[in-house]
Amino acid sequence: MNNDKAMPVVLVFAGNDPTGGAGIQADIETLASMGCHAAPVITAITIQDTQGVRGYFPLDMPSIVEQARCVLEDMPVEAIKIGMLGSVDAIEAIATILNDYPDLPVIFDPVLASGGGAELADEEMIAAIVQLLLPNTLILVPNSLEARALAREADVLDACAHELLDTGCKYVLITGSHEQTEKVQNAFYGHERLLDTFFWDRLEATYHGSGCTLASAIAGLIAQGLDPLSAVHEAQEYTWKSLKNGYRVGMGQLLPDRFFWAQTTEDLTFDEG
Repeated sequence: MNNDKAMPVVLVFAGNDPTGGAGIQADIETLASMGCHAAPVITAITIQDTQGVRGYFPLDMPSIVEQARCVLEDMPVEAIKIGMLGSVDAIEAIATILNDYPDLPVIFDPVLASGGGAELADEEMIAAIVQLLLPNTLILVPNSLEARALAREADVLDACAHELLDTGCKYVLITGSHEQTEKVQNAFYGHERLLDTFFWDRLEATYHGSGCTLASAIAGLIAQGLDPLSAVHEAQEYTWKSLKNGYRVGMGQLLPDRFFWAQTTEDLTFDEG
């Protein structure tokens, strides 16, 4: 047996979700689907169900830094994915790590609120994100609400993207599920211009952990060596199919089926977006 088979390692900063629908478990499932090994660093413990977040407890800065350093000094990490932060301490902790490992590609899902609308980031945290994390980000993956919150000077989403690029992040994928459009329109920016626009059939249900799924899929594909545009395209297709095949286990939002590809063909729905 060959025990030296290379499997890309992705270091993940995120909160723990006890439903398993979002947060660390969503990242682990998605990265496994991308053929990667997830190394999870917990930033916060959340109290939530599929209907919404009831509360959370952020970890302190030393705990976050020490978790990450143990992994980085032991494993050949290929990429970093950032999700829920929980506090300014967490932002400063992650910034410390990113400054020490500037060559690792960072994919950042700026979780500012839960799917149910609970606020997960205050003004101080938003300012710290813009100042400390965005300059070290390869691909930023905000939804339209998060893009507007991070780019306060912009009046339209196109201007938001350019303002976010000006912070130093290399690429921005703004997702449009919150916009009033017939199809979901996701716009990908880089090199000071719009690179591509993607259109996906709008699904009727709402989902818990869709943003985690998309950003982790991008991170996994980047870790596998894909270029940013290819990674963004393939990750959207994977995420859309995960949502299309979502299932209900609680009384709130559906959970994406991130292992839809492992099911029998007759159990799946593969309509194209």
